[in-house]
Amino acid sequence: MPLITGLAIILFFIALTSTLSNSAAREGVRDIGPQANLLIPGLNPLLPWTYGWIALVVTIVIHEAGHGIVARVYGAKVESTGLVLLLIFPIGAFVNIQREELEKTSLRHKCSILTAGPLNNIILAAMSLIALYFVVSTLSPLPGVDESPSVIVGEVRPGSLAEQLGITQRSIIQSIDGQEIINLKDVGEVLRVSEGEDIEVTWKDSKGKVWTKSGQNENGLLGVTIISMGSPSDALNNYKRAFLDPRGYLLLLAPPTLEGPFPVPYSESMAPKYESYLFGSYFPLISNLLFWLWFINFNVGIFNALPIGPFDGGQLYGSLIENKLRSRGRKLNPSTVNSAITFIFIAIVIMLIAGPYLLQ
Repeated sequence: MPLITGLAIILFFIALTSTLSNSAAREGVRDIGPQANLLIPGLNPLLPWTYGWIALVVTIVIHEAGHGIVARVYGAKVESTGLVLLLIFPIGAFVNIQREELEKTSLRHKCSILTAGPLNNIILAAMSLIALYFVVSTLSPLPGVDESPSVIVGEVRPGSLAEQLGITQRSIIQSIDGQEIINLKDVGEVLRVSEGEDIEVTWKDSKGKVWTKSGQNENGLLGVTIISMGSPSDALNNYKRAFLDPRGYLLLLAPPTLEGPFPVPYSESMAPKYESYLFGSYFPLISNLLFWLWFINFNVGIFNALPIGPFDGGQLYGSLIENKLRSRGRKLNPSTVNSAITFIFIAIVIMLIAGPYLLQ
């Protein structure tokens, strides 16, 4: 548990410093919305329904099974276990171990029981990540695929020229006024030169259909969030390198539903550009499922290891603090110490969520 907690604290510190020091990062978080902090399909705009629910249910079952199995091993009575159903669909799981049963076990066994849930999640996350690397390693760009860099549309602003023309999300801007568009700089230069004039924009939508339409460039803005994308070969090589370079962990945590400057090869916009010699056309399905198993298990594991009150980490460290204070005859109230630690970490979590909105 201390190893998982230490990893969680390091990642929280990196995320907090990045949020406080990087205005672009704060803007990106604000664009997605606060609901992106919830691992709930349907509420989180980045979490797909199918992959999200499957991975979430597996994560909860694995977590609770860890607690229940280790509790039985050490003789702690498990009152009940089961799945939580919504109609006929599983949405969670539970293992009911009464507090009195935990208190009767030795401190070492209690710590093992509490650690089992987060540890199971971290193990499954690691296995999913290894399997994902194996699947990605079987990919190669399709013969004849366009290897030139491209500019993809991330968001279309209401009332903008782009909306009037009919440009949609995940469209690839090919040219403006006859000038080929390769990077963000090209877009800005063409729009500035043609401000106040009619311009012709050619783009390919997410279904592969090419459109060419004209509209008046009133203020030198197209009205879209634009992402510069590398070639399919570059994207694949960058993603594979991220598995082997510890500095690339941010790319491995980037959801395939979030289009960015470092595209994910199995995302909706990039998957049609690749083939797998082993998994054929099924590689996007397998890759996405493995990604969400890795992502959700990892986040649930490290979050539950935090020393916050009712979480597994909070209960474990609370028991350790209580044992140390009593064995040394200290007059400090263990509950007061635990409450103070819980308050500090809750404040850190709140800063991570609220920081991008407080620091405009």
